[in-house]
Amino acid sequence: MRTIVFSLLLSLTGLAQSVALAQSDVQGVRIWAAPDNTRIVFDLSSPVEHEIFELENPRRLVIDLKQARLKQDIVQPNTDDQYLQALRSGPRNDNDLRIVLDLKQSITSNSFLLQPNQRYGHRLVVDVHAPDSGKNTAATIAETIKATKPHGLRDVIIAIDAGHGGEDPGAIGPAGTYEKNVVMEISRRLADKVNAQPGMRAVLTRDGDYFLPLRRRIDIARQQQADLFVSIHADAFHDHRVSGSSVYVLSKRGASSEAARLLAERENAADLVGGVSLDDKDDVLRAVLLDLSQTGTLEASLDVAERVVQGLAQAGKVRRKQVQSAGFLVLKAPDIPSILIETAFISNPAEERKLRDPTHQDALTTALANGLRIYFREHAPEGTLLASQERARRHVIVRGETLSTIASEYQISQDALMRSNGLSNANIRAGQVLTIPGGG
Repeated sequence: MRTIVFSLLLSLTGLAQSVALAQSDVQGVRIWAAPDNTRIVFDLSSPVEHEIFELENPRRLVIDLKQARLKQDIVQPNTDDQYLQALRSGPRNDNDLRIVLDLKQSITSNSFLLQPNQRYGHRLVVDVHAPDSGKNTAATIAETIKATKPHGLRDVIIAIDAGHGGEDPGAIGPAGTYEKNVVMEISRRLADKVNAQPGMRAVLTRDGDYFLPLRRRIDIARQQQADLFVSIHADAFHDHRVSGSSVYVLSKRGASSEAARLLAERENAADLVGGVSLDDKDDVLRAVLLDLSQTGTLEASLDVAERVVQGLAQAGKVRRKQVQSAGFLVLKAPDIPSILIETAFISNPAEERKLRDPTHQDALTTALANGLRIYFREHAPEGTLLASQERARRHVIVRGETLSTIASEYQISQDALMRSNGLSNANIRAGQVLTIPGGG
């Protein structure tokens, strides 16, 4: 009898230990505020059952975590967070944990659990956003569309996409530099350089440290009616000696190299690191639509990529002088020419230091802006100020004109005119079109 009782006690003890082990620890909380939403991420020791609901007077969002406990002090949102006022927590029903989000305005919320990946363990993600943000994201993300000049001509719009952000730090250098931070600085500098060019305007897909799904980046570029999408990154490799920059376009047939394939796989996994709910079936449909027709866009992407490679050579070592290709999801906008720039290898200690150096950032973005300027000087879309200027820089030769008289008309040297048009001598003919260097 004693043996039976002892065995029963052992079984009950084991059951109690099992129940205790089933409890999940909230090991940390992170808050990422974006222009159109705020994301709250709970790091968990194991998956949890949770319930989420809203309360009024005052506005609150309540998150009940079953069999959970908080292991460290809860963080607070920044004062400029447009949705969250404060976070509070407390035990509930002995075994559960209640998190209360005090709200500044009415919101819509959604939540989902994420499985562990190479960077994080189990996570519960809660997104809050304005009730109508899904209906008019163009208004919430960017209030300005293409700027129309008084004379009816618009700017060329370049969408500059700083890779990674928020939950997804990207590659991490030997000294601890986060890719998401340096590419944000580079993107801002590049935007300033683009905006300094008459007839060109830059828009940033993100302008802060928050997570954006890959297709959301494309959506923002499309909402801004961008003429070009430029995604900025910093590469990484297990061999820390590898260095240099490179430029990529989308490949639908296969990567141009094994390195390009591996890079695309790593970048395409950013959604898994940053956290994207797989319950949204619209993503599947959108993925199909994005792949339908891209031939003309790919040709334009390749043209601008070649110009950017030439520009990068002015700022330092270019690892691959030929434009590379791979299946990058972020480059799959069928209606927008798109390129991805790996500015350097953040895994290389010397290049990591350069990526943090404002002087190098300035030289790099100057070179990139020059490449973009040269491309759009030759391929400006119709209806833009640059296209109008481009037509003014082309001269159609009429009978009786000579190279010297044309040079004198535009106040440039005959040698400069010959170099600009690849002429070996001064022989010209009526109907021939000349490009006037430096504008006319």
